[in-house]
Amino acid sequence: MQLEQQAAIDAIRDARGFQAFLLDGVTGSGKTEVYLQAIAHVLAQGRQALALVPEIGLTPQTLARFRERLGVPVHALHSGLNDTERARVWAAAARGEARVIVGTRSSVFVPLPEPGLIVVDEEHDGSYKQQDGIRYHARDFALVRAQALGVPVVLGSATPSLETLHNTRSGRYTALRLPQRAGAARPPVVRVLDVRKRPLQAGLSGEVLEAIGTTLAAGGQVLVFRNRRGYAPVLLCHDCGWSAQCTRCSTPEHGRPMTVHAGGRRLQCHHCGHRQPSPMACPACASLALQPQGVGTERLEEHLVQAFPDVPVVRIDRGSTRRRDGIERALAGFGDRAGILIGTQMLAKGHDLAGLALVAVVGIDEGLFSADFRAPEKLAQLLIQVAGRAGRGARSGEVLLQTHHPGHPLLGTLLQGGYAAFAEAELGQREVAGFPPYAHLALLRAEAAHVELPRDFLREAAALMARIDAQRTVELQGPLPAPMPRRAGFHRAQLVLSCPGRRPLHALLDRAMAELHALPAARRVRWSLDVDPVDLY
Repeated sequence: MQLEQQAAIDAIRDARGFQAFLLDGVTGSGKTEVYLQAIAHVLAQGRQALALVPEIGLTPQTLARFRERLGVPVHALHSGLNDTERARVWAAAARGEARVIVGTRSSVFVPLPEPGLIVVDEEHDGSYKQQDGIRYHARDFALVRAQALGVPVVLGSATPSLETLHNTRSGRYTALRLPQRAGAARPPVVRVLDVRKRPLQAGLSGEVLEAIGTTLAAGGQVLVFRNRRGYAPVLLCHDCGWSAQCTRCSTPEHGRPMTVHAGGRRLQCHHCGHRQPSPMACPACASLALQPQGVGTERLEEHLVQAFPDVPVVRIDRGSTRRRDGIERALAGFGDRAGILIGTQMLAKGHDLAGLALVAVVGIDEGLFSADFRAPEKLAQLLIQVAGRAGRGARSGEVLLQTHHPGHPLLGTLLQGGYAAFAEAELGQREVAGFPPYAHLALLRAEAAHVELPRDFLREAAALMARIDAQRTVELQGPLPAPMPRRAGFHRAQLVLSCPGRRPLHALLDRAMAELHALPAARRVRWSLDVDPVDLY
């Protein structure tokens, strides 16, 4: 065991009462080992432990490791279970019989009569935010709950969120760092491939295809990462330029293309779920020159099966893993033989693939120029996480990043200084711009079938809040059209509230909520309030 691992374990064991730890460890550095040792110490004291993971797909792998090491029943709690199974785990936890619970975000509410430790793995992950119904962030609630219970909480990540890093700098959290990979594993070699003016086959350059062939010949495994499921993002008429748009999510100014699935036979909107068959001819000009444009995981799978027919090619995305334990079964069937995995962000975190020698990342350019101020952070985290899947075993790892913008500052910063250097630079930009974590946001959303109704409600809401906050301590922006102004037939708008301090923002919201419900326009729209929104959509 490394000295850093032992130091982290000792610090968590020595905690008395509530204390928040950031376990900042590079991919493959042995964060899970620290969790296991800390949980074993809690169990020896006769207490319970709760471990949160961001995805259902990570739960079976985590459960297997925990059960193998801890020697006690480890209970799973996630939405993949039926009501009876969830109730059984909930009751066992409430009675104190379930000593270790592993689950996704809703598990943060499980009863713990004898609490000892809360662990939040991959704390940066956006899956911890509940986006509808009762909105909450499981990581943040885990901190609040650990404080109420008087137990330590461990936030683990190779790419901590900027909010967590800011809290660590401010002294609210204690930093525990694991700077090296565990054992003999070494960080992968990362290369940026400039694909400008290069011929591409299903989005893959000749260098990537050659590297895949070399890796397979040596008996290694390959991950081709494309964070876009389906066959192609757009169906386009080559003669007139018509493209298939979702009728429920598009406006005259903002079209929303439907994603091509099933090799071109079906269209599906990934925003509202609407599906329809692909037209036989162009509805605008009757041409037969309809062509899928762009590359999704299905198209990559089709091409790689043809290019490498002698090895297994397994696609892992939301479409291929709908059944219970879909990811676990797919990876178990893949085994440790030479082969190709094709996947979305579902494969970018948590999975320990010892035979993976090459990671090829396709299509990162979309994230380099997004209007979302969090986009650089999300892209940096995604690239670091997916690169960390390579070279975790005895084989050395290599990562190839395909891009049309090889000189982009984000890529340069990541390659030269890693995630820490990126986070340092990004925090500086956030502070200058007045964005979180240097400001606190709330988002008042409204939607209705008629375009004017959300704006009318938000105008009334803005006037109400301006009257309550006469000193203008909270900045109001809007009403504004949502970045996606229409979804599932409803027109959408929003009001953004920003304040350097949390207390003035919450004081305003506390006073305004009852009056918001009483507004005449509130009855004609669906509206919601999201405090600390993860995205502005």
